[in-house]
Amino acid sequence: MPTVRCFEAAAITLCTPDNPENAFLTSPVIDFLLARKSAPIADLTEPAPSDDEIATMLRVATRVPDHGRLAPWRFVLYRGEQRVRIGEMLAELAVKREGALPEPRLEKERTRFSRAPLVIGVVHCPKEGTTIPQWEMFLSGGAAAMNLVLAANALGYGTNWISNWYADDEEGRRLLGLAPSERVVGFVHIGTYKGDAPDRPRPDPAKLVSEYSGPWEG
Repeated sequence: MPTVRCFEAAAITLCTPDNPENAFLTSPVIDFLLARKSAPIADLTEPAPSDDEIATMLRVATRVPDHGRLAPWRFVLYRGEQRVRIGEMLAELAVKREGALPEPRLEKERTRFSRAPLVIGVVHCPKEGTTIPQWEMFLSGGAAAMNLVLAANALGYGTNWISNWYADDEEGRRLLGLAPSERVVGFVHIGTYKGDAPDRPRPDPAKLVSEYSGPWEG
């Protein structure tokens, strides 16, 4: 089991793996979270999660903070031949937006959703008639997407959470099954990953935390 390295920041201690100090603070769950990495989409292969595993992942995804218990999100499964059909539609939309495109770019658009065996769209569904702000609802959707990623990882699958240009395009969202009022939180690409996902430099938590010292003075 990895040990932890601890930072003194303000009046709290932040810990990361790689040092024997305060190793008693670790747990399998903390070790799992500290090791989380995104897998390259192109390296996500079959088999995809089973229907039972997907159901479990979605149950985990819904266990998030949700002010007002509005459930302002939903999930869309993109799998099978539908992934190819979506790619063809996105390629056509890209040409409509930008004009003639070289074949390598068209192929890139055609394979947007067919690289991984399963893509789950996390969709923000704004709720009306409430005093709860829309930004809180969107943040709840982000929490659902992160829980989805962690649940898939816990089941042994690789994941990669992206958005891309079509998430910001009205027609692109329509092609992907979203209503006019809905927005994309993210597309979580999921599949079997047999490699060791590359890591990237992570921010130093000690530089991101401070004690409250009064109103902002500018």
